[in-house]
Amino acid sequence: MRPRLAPMFFALALCGALSGCATGFVRFPVTEEGQSKLPADVQVIRLDSSNIASFSQPARPPQPTTLPPARDWDYRIGEGDVLSVVVFDHPELTLPLGDERGALDFGFRVQSDGTFFYPFIGQVAARGRRPEEVRADLTRQLADYISDPQLEVRVTGFNSQRVVVAGEVGTPNRQPLTTIPLTLIEAVNAAGGLTELADAERVTVQRGGRLYRVDLDGFLTAGIARNNPLLIAGDTVAVPRRRAEEAYILGEVDTPSPVDLSQEPITLTQAVARSGGIDELRADARGLFVFRGREEGITVFQLDVSSPGGMLLGTRFLLAPRDVVYITRSPLQRWNDTITGILPTVRTVGQIDDIGD
Repeated sequence: MRPRLAPMFFALALCGALSGCATGFVRFPVTEEGQSKLPADVQVIRLDSSNIASFSQPARPPQPTTLPPARDWDYRIGEGDVLSVVVFDHPELTLPLGDERGALDFGFRVQSDGTFFYPFIGQVAARGRRPEEVRADLTRQLADYISDPQLEVRVTGFNSQRVVVAGEVGTPNRQPLTTIPLTLIEAVNAAGGLTELADAERVTVQRGGRLYRVDLDGFLTAGIARNNPLLIAGDTVAVPRRRAEEAYILGEVDTPSPVDLSQEPITLTQAVARSGGIDELRADARGLFVFRGREEGITVFQLDVSSPGGMLLGTRFLLAPRDVVYITRSPLQRWNDTITGILPTVRTVGQIDDIGD
């Protein structure tokens, strides 16, 4: 008769053959001694009250745009603009409105050569000039025909200069530039505002053949004035669709899942709570880790949540896109899971021994 192996002895022997019963589990050392043996490109930062403030700001803070700032807005007349010229006390020099005329017909249209025709004077240069400059020119020339002429020159049809707003806005459109400066946020609002899918951080402005990124959210939330630039003729504004930016919550939580970071900042404690919270029976409260990639390797943030103070610190740690949050399994639970996994094998061996008897 073959001697029967005791179940515990068999379990230990099998465990040794597998090079550690828990090799199928994700493990990361929670002690400083264990972490000292990690590769050189893995940096571990233990979060505590002395350093948590360094991680309370977004990992990617708003950046000022590199779009060259426009000078103070000064509208210059262009081809297609309609000018209204009023000579006070001389209605014969003002085009009559008439029953069939619209507001844009009540004036002088600037032709393709940049001039418009005016009685007594002839062709008047207008392109590239301010309305005040045209007024001064007309005043000087009309003085040969009218004593002390008093004039007003206004642009009533703004047709020469436009910007385009496209992408994730309510009503993509073309907008005329006028004598009133037009900022980026005003142009977006005039196009129906941002949609729910808009990514305000990655707005672009195409100007002069170059593409500039403008973090409009940096203006709205952080007050970066440069990120609400004045627009100039020919600018094309594009509001892209928000792309997925997630962190991933894994390990001993109730519901491992991704967390969307694209709409609002999310703290470590928020993310864990949204995944159902830590499994207190299975988790090692010393081992709440955040793995963050960097060019030189991996940074691992460790938070001990064995006391309520740890979770309070977690409310000040902001996650970054592609962070992986992992809550380790307790050593006792790893052992219990290993034993549970090999018990069927032990029972099978025992049954075989019984048959052999």
